[in-house]
Amino acid sequence: MSLRKLIKKGKPIIIPLFLILIGIGIFLAYKYNYIPHKKYTDEDFGIEYHHSLSDKDKDGIDDCSDIIASARSYIETKPKYKSKYYESGYPDDEYGVCTDVVAFALLNSGYDLQKLVDEDIKANPDDYDIDEPDDKIDFRRVVNLKVYFSHTADSLTTDPTDYKNWQAGDIVVWSHHVGVISDHRNSKGIPFVLHNANPYQASYEEDVLSSHGKIIGHYRIASR
Repeated sequence: MSLRKLIKKGKPIIIPLFLILIGIGIFLAYKYNYIPHKKYTDEDFGIEYHHSLSDKDKDGIDDCSDIIASARSYIETKPKYKSKYYESGYPDDEYGVCTDVVAFALLNSGYDLQKLVDEDIKANPDDYDIDEPDDKIDFRRVVNLKVYFSHTADSLTTDPTDYKNWQAGDIVVWSHHVGVISDHRNSKGIPFVLHNANPYQASYEEDVLSSHGKIIGHYRIASR
């Protein structure tokens, strides 16, 4: 008997447990990006990309474009998620954490976060909750990057649905996580994020901007 006839007769419809489990599995796989989300570009939504007026490393590529390109180059190395302390400051092996995506994206665009964050901590000690500054690790902590960018970058909307005001190369900060805004978007126009969140994430570019948690900061390297 067809589903339509069962409904007309008012008979109970029993969905096999395995079908329910499959449905739940597909939903979770999509939610956590194990099923890839379709990618769109700025052009699909009529969004004009605003190039930065600055080119810190003077390579002929504006900072915003440089940051997204450098972030992609870094994640292509497929850094394994692991928190470690490095005497050199920057990770020099196959490991890394979320802040390293941002740090290397900026480093290869002309901004040495290790030096810049340390200088800002010394200039504004009351704004940082740090007892003993350590330039080898301070720039690799989310809470410190939040303060640093609030001092030095343009602060923008934290509403993901205001998608036209998010662009590739921006920095997004959640309570305990940070990433670089991608040049790809989902079907609603909300951009993907380049990040390294944990050892189990599906890929380094994911549709998580509006689902990872509360956004507490959105920054763009100042066009100065």
